[in-house]
Amino acid sequence: MDYMEYFGKLSLKVEPIIDDTTLRDGVQMPGLAVSPEDAAEIARLLDEIGVERIELHHFHDADKKAARLIHDLGLNARIAGWCRALREDIDDAIDCGFEEVGISHPVSHIHFRAKWPDKSEDDLLRRVVDAVEYAAKDHGLRVFVHGEDSTRANWEFERRFINAVAEAGAECYRICDTVGIGLSDPAAPLPNGIPAKVKAIKAETKIESIEIHAHDDFGNAVENTMAAIRAASGLWDKVYASTTFLGIGERAGNAETEKVIMNLYLHYGVKKYEGKTGLLKRLADLIGRATGYVIPPNKAIVGDYAFAHESGIHTHGVLRDPLTYEPYPPELVGNKRRLTIGKHSGRAIIRFKIKSLTGREPSDEQVAAVVSRVKAIYSGGRKASLREEEFKRILNEVGIEI
Repeated sequence: MDYMEYFGKLSLKVEPIIDDTTLRDGVQMPGLAVSPEDAAEIARLLDEIGVERIELHHFHDADKKAARLIHDLGLNARIAGWCRALREDIDDAIDCGFEEVGISHPVSHIHFRAKWPDKSEDDLLRRVVDAVEYAAKDHGLRVFVHGEDSTRANWEFERRFINAVAEAGAECYRICDTVGIGLSDPAAPLPNGIPAKVKAIKAETKIESIEIHAHDDFGNAVENTMAAIRAASGLWDKVYASTTFLGIGERAGNAETEKVIMNLYLHYGVKKYEGKTGLLKRLADLIGRATGYVIPPNKAIVGDYAFAHESGIHTHGVLRDPLTYEPYPPELVGNKRRLTIGKHSGRAIIRFKIKSLTGREPSDEQVAAVVSRVKAIYSGGRKASLREEEFKRILNEVGIEI
């Protein structure tokens, strides 16, 4: 039976574009850092897996070096700098060789009161319009505008804001679900109903395209990203998804690049990722090593245990047909199947493990002897799976030669 029988039932009438911000928002996660050389290698692999826009920091010396190295790679992906609504930030991006920038500015009154208590809405609009015009019209840069805290913004103001930046030269508006309160339910109203916002921006503004940037404070970042893409289908020509690999980022992080890609590829039949997903695990491991981020072993798609099986029921099923407990082959994402021996292991996996190590079919008595030794180990309170050398030692103890 082909696993693809269960996928590709849906389609999209919009072009989804991954805009990866691992090297900007991702590395803002407390405790993480990345060298310029590693940043360049991460960018190279992001390009290979089909990311079409990569967002970078460029304010520190190391960031500037990384930007130079990445530009020198000549990637297919567009490389964008991240700026505040300040001319000096835009000048810095130009000096670093960027031809495209994202200009970030809050759109909620929560932020206005906290950051600019003496400024009016019109004052803030003029501030952003000036920055966009300076980048787009004076310097010919492609400009995205990031509406920080969009999901808590007053719609009347946000609509004015989007139209103002569109007239100033911005081509894309980013819906930023800054504190992760966005809702994917089509019935959810503005300001935090993601489908409602996608539709309202199309109906009531002049902006050319939209983007979703979802945070994971409620664990909904991937779902909200997919909800924005679904809502854009049939309304917009293209929709950008701002994501980070492994979901790293501020606080609870962001929508995972790898999850969005796999949802688009398998569930919605987005063919441009075909033949590229085999690099996902390799890229995840590189980011873990390069940044110091410890990847949870049970992380979906790219975790070491994403295709690991230990309990008797699961291992018995997988040994007969991997589809019993795996949605697709681990090789599709560059991962591998792991069959481990532990507290819940049954005779089937132990028999399989003995045969794989010795090249011979064990007798029922040999299997029973090994099962007995394993149970004895775990009756003492051990939790971790057996390491390979420990299992080999057990085989030696019961007289099974390797």
